[in-house]
Amino acid sequence: MVKRGRIVAFFLLVVLFAGVIGSTTSGITKDITLGLDLQGGFEILYEVEPIDETQEVNKRLLDATVQSLRERVDVLGISETNIDIEGDNRIRVQLAGVQDQTEARELLSTEARLSFRDINDKEYLNGNDIVEGSATQDFHPDNNRPIVSLKLKSAERFYEVTSDIAAMNDPTIDGPDNNLLVIWMDYNEGDSFAAESQKEDPKYVSAPAVSEPINGRDVIIEGTFTVEEAQRLADILNAGSLPVNLEELYSVSVGAQFGEQALNKTVFASMIGVALIFIFMIAYYRFPGLIAVITLSVYIYLILLVFNLMNGVLTLPGIAALVLGVGMAVDANIITYERIREELKAGKTTLSAFRAGNTQSISTIMDANVTTLIAAAVLFMFGTSSVKGFATMLIVSILVSFITAVYGSRLLLGFWVKSKFLNKRISWFGVKKSEVLDIAKGEEVEPKVFGKTFDFVAHRKKFFIASIALVLIGIVSVLVLRLNLGIDFTSGSRVQVLANETISMEEIEQDLEEIDLNPVEITRAGDLNEIAMIRFDRVLSEDTISTLKAHFTEKFGNEPSVSTVSPEVGKELAKNAALAVIYASIGIIIYVTFRFEFFFALTAIIALLHDAFFIIALFSITQLEFDITIIAAILTIVGYSINDTIVTFDRIRENLKVKKRVKSFAELAIIINKSLMQTLGRSINTVITVVFAALMLLIFGAAPITNFSFALLVGLVAGMYSSLFIAAQLWLVWRGKMLKEKPLEFGERKSTGGPQV
Repeated sequence: MVKRGRIVAFFLLVVLFAGVIGSTTSGITKDITLGLDLQGGFEILYEVEPIDETQEVNKRLLDATVQSLRERVDVLGISETNIDIEGDNRIRVQLAGVQDQTEARELLSTEARLSFRDINDKEYLNGNDIVEGSATQDFHPDNNRPIVSLKLKSAERFYEVTSDIAAMNDPTIDGPDNNLLVIWMDYNEGDSFAAESQKEDPKYVSAPAVSEPINGRDVIIEGTFTVEEAQRLADILNAGSLPVNLEELYSVSVGAQFGEQALNKTVFASMIGVALIFIFMIAYYRFPGLIAVITLSVYIYLILLVFNLMNGVLTLPGIAALVLGVGMAVDANIITYERIREELKAGKTTLSAFRAGNTQSISTIMDANVTTLIAAAVLFMFGTSSVKGFATMLIVSILVSFITAVYGSRLLLGFWVKSKFLNKRISWFGVKKSEVLDIAKGEEVEPKVFGKTFDFVAHRKKFFIASIALVLIGIVSVLVLRLNLGIDFTSGSRVQVLANETISMEEIEQDLEEIDLNPVEITRAGDLNEIAMIRFDRVLSEDTISTLKAHFTEKFGNEPSVSTVSPEVGKELAKNAALAVIYASIGIIIYVTFRFEFFFALTAIIALLHDAFFIIALFSITQLEFDITIIAAILTIVGYSINDTIVTFDRIRENLKVKKRVKSFAELAIIINKSLMQTLGRSINTVITVVFAALMLLIFGAAPITNFSFALLVGLVAGMYSSLFIAAQLWLVWRGKMLKEKPLEFGERKSTGGPQV
């Protein structure tokens, strides 16, 4: 008899989920903070250097510098500001949504050390003599030109200074130019009035003549100012001078139009990818697939909610991580549903199959998620800001997916199973009656894929030869062609110019010649080739970036995006990338050894390094730009690859436990091949769902993550291949040779270390 109360409870719960999601999602998404790459803005990493030899860069000085920078940012009225101290002598500034990036950049970098000097560059007054906050933008009483007025602390001191200047007499200079009070901003050793006065745009701010001593505290700074320039100078003076020198090591500047386009494209690509995953799950797994769609919808909602509550910053790679997380979450459903289908084919009742499938899949899901979590955690520790956003989203995705895909799906599907409505409806699970065996006869389900059984183990040498050949080709390519390293690793500058039509490369080259810039490379990007990617092998100066931005903004109506990486930071990023892969591998070896045995861990690492190198080799062959986001892709693939391998190893361990004792290589080979066949369907289906997501990001996503998506796509296929044909087969060869010494027994410990399988 059908227990309708459980079905009613299911629908009430689904209606509750739908109501909560439908009524609150809009508010949650509006409150999520968007990163620089999605709303525009810039990020700069400064190295703090002392002003002189007597100054020591310590925590107190860094805190004072951060406070000075915050005061300057407050002048701009920017709400989304993030200024952090990194290490012993670095400060990272992130300003999202800033309208005038050039103004903000100048405001931050200007040291604002005001000094009053004579024509021989002798200093008389400096910023310490000014009343704090007294600078204002005003207009000259005689000619109505924009000026900056300020007050000095001591009228007597100003009288003395102007007396000295007025009394000066330099015989080499005729006329009133003898008596100039030269006002400097950020005077550096080596600067001179004599040299600067010959230039069309001198470095000093103004040089008024002083014909007689001035009795008072009011000072006027006049020059060829616009109102905006005068106001900016007043703001800088009021914010005060920086207590240190700041050297720019790394910067990313994203135009607002770029951010808007990236957001729209990536959200669209994500929606298509998720929709395809939903359709596939329902088409293949039928009713359980529908349950998975419900729990995945809850998963996406919870991800956004948790990310919002933890004040996370959503970046372009972060959206990609969310979509890939859907593929990760659905993997737990696939593992469980495949086990339930297998139990149903064995002739068990729906309730027994449901319980067995959930029980047998939980450890596999746990192991697979933990290993991916290790890779994500390492990525967070060593990644840059946007990559950290990707890693954060991936970590949250893994944790939340375990709740929804395991417990959420079990709860919802359990309502129907325990109601007995599905007792004789195995077709709702995608199982045909002709596939069901008689459990009383003790028949064993023969694993098949596409209706056939494959002997993978018999062809292991072919797989080994194919992989060795691919690795050798990759090594030759890396040695001969090398990688087309981006500025993240080589240092330099990258400029992205956005137009509303196809960009002419010849026209871009002419534009760069006009402003005396010689790029290393210019390429097109975007759906309609409306983006020009310009690369320089040197770090462009702040003035050059301002000129370049102004030029292309005026021409195309869109502010270009500019990234710069100093040689010092480039070396660090390369070092951190290598360390990230090494530490992730070590962490995975330790965990897999603990959960399985050392030989499983060793072969798993060989497989994932195989996948990582395959991506590197492919980027060498195609000469696509290899930047820091590709490292994020590689580490993500490391997680997915080990995930797939763990699922296979878990089934091998389970089958060995049933067998209890293996005496010969042939027996072990049968177990390995059976395990591969049993997990092949799950591997294919998981890769298909994640490929849907990666492929949509590649086709429809924003240009900055195109190579990232390509790396993921290739890595996913390579990961499935290595899990099935490299890791398990290598383990068979190594463990098979040891059978001559002693049979393989479950639960026994050997001197090789770690628990025996």
